[in-house]
Amino acid sequence: MGIQLSILDQSPVFGDETPEEAFQHTVELAQIAERLGYSRFWVSEHHDGDKLAGSSPEVLIAYLLAKTNRIRIGSGGVMLQHYSPYKVAENFNVLSSLAPGRVDLGIGRAPGGLPRSTRALQQGAADGADLTGKLKELSQYVHNRLAEDHPLAGLRATPVPGQPADLYLLGASVSSAELAAELGLPYVFALFINSDPVVAEDAFAAYTRFFNYANGTKPQPILALPVVVAGTDAEAEELASQQKLYRVYLDSGKKVTVGSLEQAEEFGRQSNEDYRIEEQLAEVIKGSKETVRRKLLEVGERYGVVEYIVNTALQDFGKRVRSYELLKEAFTEAAVVHTEGSLKEE
Repeated sequence: MGIQLSILDQSPVFGDETPEEAFQHTVELAQIAERLGYSRFWVSEHHDGDKLAGSSPEVLIAYLLAKTNRIRIGSGGVMLQHYSPYKVAENFNVLSSLAPGRVDLGIGRAPGGLPRSTRALQQGAADGADLTGKLKELSQYVHNRLAEDHPLAGLRATPVPGQPADLYLLGASVSSAELAAELGLPYVFALFINSDPVVAEDAFAAYTRFFNYANGTKPQPILALPVVVAGTDAEAEELASQQKLYRVYLDSGKKVTVGSLEQAEEFGRQSNEDYRIEEQLAEVIKGSKETVRRKLLEVGERYGVVEYIVNTALQDFGKRVRSYELLKEAFTEAAVVHTEGSLKEE
């Protein structure tokens, strides 16, 4: 069926774990993902929090590339609003030169942290360029195509790799889908951030409708979502019940989704606005491998996607690994049965 499975790991720090232990789990998961045949393994960027250790995806990607051999490693994603596109391009050109053909550069639109960390990351930034402009400039640097009318025309982000990183845009809204379409980029809708199926449908529809084919690329719609697979539906239901989300609504109209009540309250305090918090169970695709396979195929048909980037945030590392194993088995075994059935029919 051509379904691609990939993993997003956020290096979660559970209970009494240390960041060192969280990163070791990330390394082990990347190696397991490679062994199981997952397409890519992405790591995230989060700041000023104790529950997610990955604040520097570029550094972590370099380490993971050295600890694996074949699987694509990337960012899910770099929060470009904080950084110089030129420096991001340099970072990923170095990575692409170290591991040709194995590097993905996913760009996120969210701040990736609390208001305080956003101010710290943007300290000294004076040009005021918006994210759309930064993303266009980043693409030009990565592909060594800086426009002739650019103020820095002639500048290159070195080293220039033979095979630059593949660029992706991550988002959870129709506007992010339209931007990915305008730039002719692969688009990843983060269903674990915005679980509204209508928004997801509208985003993918807009992405396909407005896609710009001028650069010779084709639409590549991808869905990032939380998945829990266990031996039985009941066990998966129990495991998934551990996962909650907290949405912070500010008086200014801004809203953000975080993974803990403490972080939600801190975000509200640092915003210096009146706010309210809404707790909700995470919308998780869950069940036995047969159930999850059926659900994912239904979701894929609904949104028109053929690749899933899966996040499984279970505290028990053994059960986290087992979930990824069962998920891969679900599609591998189905492919084997389909192939055998076709042979018999012939």
